[in-house]
Amino acid sequence: MIRPINPADPGLAPRLLDVQHRAYAVEAALIGFDGIPPLQEDLAGLMASTEHWLGCFEDDQLVAAVAYEFPDHETVDITRLVVDPAYARRGHARALLDALDDLEPRGVSLVSTGTANTPAVNLYLGRGYRETEQVEVGPGVRITKFRRERVL
Repeated sequence: MIRPINPADPGLAPRLLDVQHRAYAVEAALIGFDGIPPLQEDLAGLMASTEHWLGCFEDDQLVAAVAYEFPDHETVDITRLVVDPAYARRGHARALLDALDDLEPRGVSLVSTGTANTPAVNLYLGRGYRETEQVEVGPGVRITKFRRERVL
């Protein structure tokens, strides 16, 4: 089940933070860089998030989430996409992106991920995103930015 969630919810926030830390630890290992800001975020920082969120639940347990913002009226910027590694490879990330497309149909969608995070890169390319640029964020560490345009 996918539904909007509030990171300020004290009953949900600790689990969301755990999923986020576990997911970004996997990405950190893939890209060889543990300086990913959400990996360092604490509970107070997460609870202060102003992003919009959708959560994916299995048996009332949060297993994945997507956070997003609206930089303008036609764009959705996906700022975080996290899946608990214990629930990986079950289609949760794709389901969250589908739900976001349905809930917030926008002509432009933006997202970025570590260039060496092959599973995420393949997810975005498979959903029609195209690479727009790569940015070096540390010695030997690159982030790839993606953009998808849709006619609505």
